Amino acid sequence: MNIPSLKKVVSPEEWRLRVELAACYRLVAMYGWSDLIFTHISAKLPSTSSGDERFLINPYGLLFDEITASSLVVIDHDGQKLSDTPFNVNRAGFVIHSAVHAAREDVACVIHTHTRAGVAVSAQRAGVLPISQQSTLILGSLGYHDYEGVAVHDDERLRLKADLGSNNYLMLRNHGLLTVGRTIPEAFLGMYWFESTCQIQISAQSGGDLLPVSEPVTAGVSEAVRLMDASAAEPPAMLAWPALLRRLERLNPGHDQ
Repeated sequence: MNIPSLKKVVSPEEWRLRVELAACYRLVAMYGWSDLIFTHISAKLPSTSSGDERFLINPYGLLFDEITASSLVVIDHDGQKLSDTPFNVNRAGFVIHSAVHAAREDVACVIHTHTRAGVAVSAQRAGVLPISQQSTLILGSLGYHDYEGVAVHDDERLRLKADLGSNNYLMLRNHGLLTVGRTIPEAFLGMYWFESTCQIQISAQSGGDLLPVSEPVTAGVSEAVRLMDASAAEPPAMLAWPALLRRLERLNPGHDQ
């Protein structure tokens, strides 16, 4: 694909976000979490001088491992294109993302996936079980949203907002997983933990009796993580992100074009 570079067209801040988001799309593909051309990762751009909110999202029709910084599309809160681009966007799928961005001022990035393990656990009545260290990292900030069919109806946004609340993880029943972050790396690391939790749970359920983590231990994990983060030079996501970018550069370079 011959897509003209926008590096000298957009602001330095927008270009930085474009490069990070394109990397995130390719990493999601690299880890096997993509669903062909479907699902989204959205990132909030700085508001315009008039206060209008804008978001970056994938061009509909490109595989996640093809996405570049310059191919990403700018849309408004209703999913309408603001970019001069030949690519379309999957407006219907943005219902979920727009609900989250509208509800949470602190959220800069939303990742939504349809992985086999994620959908499998979302279809289990008990949801996420406290059976792994990974699960204890998310259980204290996990919401659930019941399936209402393909997410194309605007009135579902109200229930999505309520079900997410102040949580950073949302399990969409019979549908998939969603994470939010104050940064793109934070949302990605959250999805790594969420997806790992689901993969471990499905694997563990194929074996013998499950050994749950005790409630006192589970309840104390959030505080333990907070203390670890406070003592670290950088948040875990920002420590892992450069290494992830190095791996991406080795295996699938070109996201920053």
